[in-house]
Amino acid sequence: MASAAYAHGVAEGDQAFIETINGPAPGAFLYLGAKHMVTGYDHLLFLFGVIFFLYRMKQVAAYVTLFAIGHSTTLIAGVLLGTHVSPYAIDAIIGLSVVYKALDNLGAYQRWFGVQPNTKAAVLIFGLFHGFGLATKLQDFALPSNGLLVNLLSFNVGVEIGQLLALSAILIGMGYWRRTASFRRHAFAANVVLMTAGFVLTGYQLAGLILEGNA
Repeated sequence: MASAAYAHGVAEGDQAFIETINGPAPGAFLYLGAKHMVTGYDHLLFLFGVIFFLYRMKQVAAYVTLFAIGHSTTLIAGVLLGTHVSPYAIDAIIGLSVVYKALDNLGAYQRWFGVQPNTKAAVLIFGLFHGFGLATKLQDFALPSNGLLVNLLSFNVGVEIGQLLALSAILIGMGYWRRTASFRRHAFAANVVLMTAGFVLTGYQLAGLILEGNA
């Protein structure tokens, strides 16, 4: 159960492949980065919440760019600097990022506290945690120093490509949904479901953290 709780898990076959590479392999790491993002349900849930009420492509681009800057910074710096904390703790925070965004979409902060947090700053900050989550996982691999920077940069570019592909699919689906009467009727319920999913992710990671501590 502990190993299954990794939201940023890497398939065993991919892990074995990564550890056998010695030298720059940009094509392989581009593919692995894109695969990680497309299958990264925590990233996708957060991005779904971010764009839920964004209708203009300029707004979508601004928020996604901030998320990419945060994600890229901690992904690369975390591995190169060897900064390590428990992946379960980071992934629990990532789960809470989904909860945060769902509550923001529901207008909870204005009703509860009478303030609206800076949404762009929040996206950037949570982007840092999302990137650091994968960095902590990559540090468990025996990554050779030969070509490490090139491979990390390629992996990050792959992550951004995967993000664009996944986001395009989400935007297409959202575009069709917004044209129907059900969007206004079910927008509240959708964000409640999103919030619940964030709490489940957080609880799952905290369970993994406890099991890790008792191991």
